[in-house]
Amino acid sequence: MNLSPPQQFAPHEFFATQNESSNAGKARSRRPCDSCRRRKSRCELVDGSTPCVLCRFHRQACTFREDPQPRKRKAASLNGEDSSSDRRSLNQGKCRNRGRETETPTIRQDPPVDDYANLRGPSLLKKTLGLQNHRHSRLIGPTSEYEQTLLELSYYQQKEEIPVGLSALRKVNSLDTAFILSPDEGTRNHEEEISDLDAIETAVAPHGQALIYLYFRIVHPSFPVLHKKVFLEKYQRTHREFSPPLLAAVYILALNWWSYSSDLALLPKPNVPRLEKLAFKTMSDIIHRPKLSTIQAGLLLLQRPEGDSWALTTQLVGLGQDLGLHLDCTNWRIPSWERGLRKRLAWALFMQDKWGSLVHGRPSHITSTDWIVKPLEEADFPENAADEDNEDGSTEVEKGRTLFCEMIKLTELLALVLSNFYTLQAENDFENHSHEGVRWILEKAKPIQLSLRQWHSDLHPALKMENIAMRKLSSTGYLHLGYYAVEITLHRQIVRSLSSTDDPSLRSICRQAAQTRLTSAMEFVQGLRPEHLQSFWYSASKYCFALIGTFISLLWVTALGKEEADTYKAKLDEYRWILRLSSKSADFLERAISMLAISTGVLVKAIPEKPNSDFILNRNINKANTQSPALVRSETISQIHSAVYEQSESEAHEEPSPDYTSGDSPAPSGATSGDWNADNMWYNGEIGSVDGVYSEPSSATLPTPYVQVQDLGNVTNEYNF
Repeated sequence: MNLSPPQQFAPHEFFATQNESSNAGKARSRRPCDSCRRRKSRCELVDGSTPCVLCRFHRQACTFREDPQPRKRKAASLNGEDSSSDRRSLNQGKCRNRGRETETPTIRQDPPVDDYANLRGPSLLKKTLGLQNHRHSRLIGPTSEYEQTLLELSYYQQKEEIPVGLSALRKVNSLDTAFILSPDEGTRNHEEEISDLDAIETAVAPHGQALIYLYFRIVHPSFPVLHKKVFLEKYQRTHREFSPPLLAAVYILALNWWSYSSDLALLPKPNVPRLEKLAFKTMSDIIHRPKLSTIQAGLLLLQRPEGDSWALTTQLVGLGQDLGLHLDCTNWRIPSWERGLRKRLAWALFMQDKWGSLVHGRPSHITSTDWIVKPLEEADFPENAADEDNEDGSTEVEKGRTLFCEMIKLTELLALVLSNFYTLQAENDFENHSHEGVRWILEKAKPIQLSLRQWHSDLHPALKMENIAMRKLSSTGYLHLGYYAVEITLHRQIVRSLSSTDDPSLRSICRQAAQTRLTSAMEFVQGLRPEHLQSFWYSASKYCFALIGTFISLLWVTALGKEEADTYKAKLDEYRWILRLSSKSADFLERAISMLAISTGVLVKAIPEKPNSDFILNRNINKANTQSPALVRSETISQIHSAVYEQSESEAHEEPSPDYTSGDSPAPSGATSGDWNADNMWYNGEIGSVDGVYSEPSSATLPTPYVQVQDLGNVTNEYNF
């Protein structure tokens, strides 16, 4: 099966060179070519020469045959000497790779653009704020040495930039939002940037173009943190215009799909460790001159199979605040494409912070009090279905856009779970209310659980696991896996909070609800198809796979009977087997297996053969007594023990809530709708006299998400634990 272009292309065949640009004739009228007109995309020319950027990238004719009928044009060809020289260089590079020789491949030596404002012809980069090639920007904060009231004076409204020594001050709105633009020259290792870029390009030469093609086919649609046209415009001129770690990161990620190009698959793979070494070396340099490309590079490096790093995530959050990504850029005086890019980067950074907080068990750095980024809209994404590649193994563009937006919404719900259940203040509150048992936890969990169910019920049909286009990869698996991870993270705290102060029937309901989630998650993993496993997976996915096994170990150690404990012990072995089978289709699952083996392999050996019910049911009370004995009074505990729950466990499961449907929770791949009716044991069982405990909390107790969750209306009143 041919998964890539049928032949290799030399750089001059796809990217216009300076000779080609300089020999271009008169500038044609500014109407789009036929292809750009059909896809409703902006037709971008570099220095006024055809083909346009997108036609070059898609290897198609750049024609202007639609009304009015234009003259047929051909791109000016290279002179014979240059063309034959380039062909010889390319052929020599191919021979060297096939023969595994150590000679350095030939790469382009074109100098980078010094200032995009001086470019001839149209360019997306001319008025950019965050991607200038010779300067970097830093936000002027409200407590800086620059007084914001002065910035509001009318004198500054008429000026685009105000010189400040060697730097310049640039206002981006009519109020007080401004940046200091400082020269890159003189910053750490700036003089080494060209040599670093050449080393990165040489490491993959002559396959740089093919790898970029793979990246935009497979990774970019599901993780759109780059601007495709801007990236291609730069590479069309020279690889020396990029931030070194960004160029390396694109190559590193694309190398994961090396075999998806039939031509590349037959050649020796470039040295990935060398690329990674160059990427992190140059990343430590460019943080001293931060740009949007710095954030892009960091986010992509974190998506590597072994790339997750809390230290790098923390660094990116700080750099993002330097660049003003936490602000609303809707009305800024910057190009519209950059506003969309800033919003996508901001939300990608938000996701990385929240999922990184979950993965590493660390406090989140992004708070709701300092976050006013608007939700993403369709206009914030420059590509559409017409930009999609038809080659086998590509990813659907519009599905990827929807997937990215839904992952953001899910991350907002994860942020609520973390802030309400996994902060130091939350842990302290749990200890202070340990004498109330799990009922206090359930009251806090209820609105979040409602929002989770509503999120899933509103999920776009295109994101269903069974919705797979023929010969296309699908990254929807990481979204559904993330849903199970959020559910499990919520249930994890509930199961930990069960104690002897809770009625046995209530404990049983909570544990059966947790078991239902576990069963669904295991069936989901078992039902993953190769189209899912071979696609792009978000950086937190390895942890989410391992988390399911960790949840099994929690249910095992908290089991009160030997039979139940043996059941979960067997489930853990079964889950490891499922992962082992699936890992044959996805290398990153090997890392999930390793994480699970390290985290549970030793710890579960301490679980006694016969469950210690006294330890399990009294650990929270004993912990509270040890840390703050005055908070727990014997009178309160005795009152809780004497509470009467009128309905038995069997009665609690007898009548499911009438509003429940099989679509309220995500169905595993291939599962029938009937299978999901079991998912009502806790949330939809009517608990009789304890209804008052789980009645709708007041608006003051409801958590506020970063972007307001859709009003749940009557669903809230019908929802019962």
